[in-house]
Amino acid sequence: MEILIDVLGPISVKDGGGRSIAVGSQRRRELLGRLVAAGGRAVPLPLLIEDLWEDPPPTAAGTVRTFVSELRRALEPDRSPRTRSQVIETVGTGYALRIPRARVDAHRFEDALRAARHAPSGQVAGALSEALSWWAGEPYADLDASPWLVRERARLAELHRQAIELRARAVLDLGRGTPLIPELEAFATTHPWREQAWVLLSHALYQADRQVDALASLRSARARLLDQFGLESVDSLDHLERDILRHAPHLTPSPRDEDRLRLLNRTEATGTYTRLRSMSTVAGAAAITGGTNLVLAQEQRAAAVAEAERTSDPDLTARVIAAYDVPTIWTRADDPARSEALVATTRRTLHRLGPGTSPALRARLLATIGLEHRGTRDRWAAEAAAEAEQLARDLRDPSVLVLALNARFVQSFQHPGRTGERDAFAGELIDLSTRHDLPAFEILGHLIKIQVCAARGDTEAAQPHVVAAERLATSHESPLVHVLTTAFRTMRLAQRSNEPAEVAHAYRALATELASAGMPGLEAGIFALALLSLRLRHQRPAPTDPGLDWGPYRPWVQPLLDLARGNLAAARRAAATLPTPPADHLYDALWAVNAHTAILLQDESLATRAHDALRPLRGEIAGGTTAMITFGPVDDILAALDHLFGTR
Repeated sequence: MEILIDVLGPISVKDGGGRSIAVGSQRRRELLGRLVAAGGRAVPLPLLIEDLWEDPPPTAAGTVRTFVSELRRALEPDRSPRTRSQVIETVGTGYALRIPRARVDAHRFEDALRAARHAPSGQVAGALSEALSWWAGEPYADLDASPWLVRERARLAELHRQAIELRARAVLDLGRGTPLIPELEAFATTHPWREQAWVLLSHALYQADRQVDALASLRSARARLLDQFGLESVDSLDHLERDILRHAPHLTPSPRDEDRLRLLNRTEATGTYTRLRSMSTVAGAAAITGGTNLVLAQEQRAAAVAEAERTSDPDLTARVIAAYDVPTIWTRADDPARSEALVATTRRTLHRLGPGTSPALRARLLATIGLEHRGTRDRWAAEAAAEAEQLARDLRDPSVLVLALNARFVQSFQHPGRTGERDAFAGELIDLSTRHDLPAFEILGHLIKIQVCAARGDTEAAQPHVVAAERLATSHESPLVHVLTTAFRTMRLAQRSNEPAEVAHAYRALATELASAGMPGLEAGIFALALLSLRLRHQRPAPTDPGLDWGPYRPWVQPLLDLARGNLAAARRAAATLPTPPADHLYDALWAVNAHTAILLQDESLATRAHDALRPLRGEIAGGTTAMITFGPVDDILAALDHLFGTR
């Protein structure tokens, strides 16, 4: 059952149809609220007891467990007795709420604010106006104050104030500040110590052609800050006052300027080099946060590179390309055409620079080719990554070497059976990043380790890397990492559970998280493939639900879909034209699908090809490299082929 939780006001729980779900007494609502405030992290039982009672009774532990049990029944009324809860998970001695962030208004608000920080002003204004409308009063308004709640309310209130200021800044950057004046007057009066409140109010007054009032507002703010806090000069107030007095053009942008507002505001005063390189650098920083930021960042980078190349300055183009050094964990491009355009530009730039370019810059450009040209068997891309690695090692530059190792990791998928090689890359990435403070690539190393362990079927060995990746992601604001670790946990559940319905529910929740992760190349078709893997491992026909999105994987699944619909002739026709799976994370998974097709159709030719493709992966899990889905041990698939066809 889909569950929606609102805490930006009184606590409210509804199902997907908008019907209220009763969760019981105030103390039970407080427990639910405390789990919401943890943001998906587990809360140990002793901490829950401490937070729920000022003077805990001897029965507190049992009472909490009872509350949890009652909440589970309310939130999962159709769950069978003694089956694992998908909503409130037991983690060690504590509990964690496992509801997608998009279904909790406070988490959704935080994510919207985070995404807005680097988005174009036109998008920020609309997105934050909607996000602010979710507030229905003081957070957790129906709960009595307690130490944990006081802290959480203060944290959310500060985020609310930041959202108001960020939205106002975006509206002002679009030249539309006049309607904001009443709201900003109330905001500045309520929060007189926030200098930004006065800056925004004065700017809005100026856009309303009230220059005298704008200057008076600034002077009043300066006097208050001096009287109450002893601040004789505040830069932001002083700068705005000077800009108002000289009628600075950026204070009143024209409507057509809106089309040119990107991640950076008011960059007209900077030179082309600084502006374009900054666009790429900021895009890289924004991409780490995932979601809409990742999509916008990739668009921003592509625009900066294209504009740089139009200057006919290869050095400028090279440095704009190299400024975006974002780790890559997946081998299917989110936008293949955009990636290929970037590769083409990078190759042209290398040619124009010639042999005299600096080794560090050349290494970064070669690594870019290795990272962007993926899912193929083009030898030149692998050679580019190898040359980048050698240049970086000769330079002894860790920041270049981690990028080159990332490219080598991506290119390792050109040939099956390179799990050991990827394991070595991951170990070196973690070591280098730990010693040289490169957290994004340290996270990458742990994520690759998780994939390696999943491919080998050793999920226990992956656990320390899951913990490390999530710890780093929390510290460095990389929420996309938590989506990937959730995917691994879902795969682990699929390996261990004998309840297909439970696993399908977990994959459905994962699909919801992937839909907002900003990685179309990862999202498209994965949920459908996961359902197929469950069906095949339980000897059931492929799912034929009309709403299933098979994404780019439909050609390999089509024979099984035809068989599930009882059309043997169509299945044979589809099997006769199967393309070769691309050299990416799903190579072995798609060959596992082909192997099942060969077995069901008694197709000896396809069986031979599947056996040859999977043989280098003996001892591994088909699909395990994704750390998301599993088609079972490769050895079992090979044994089934051998048994039927003698393909050994």
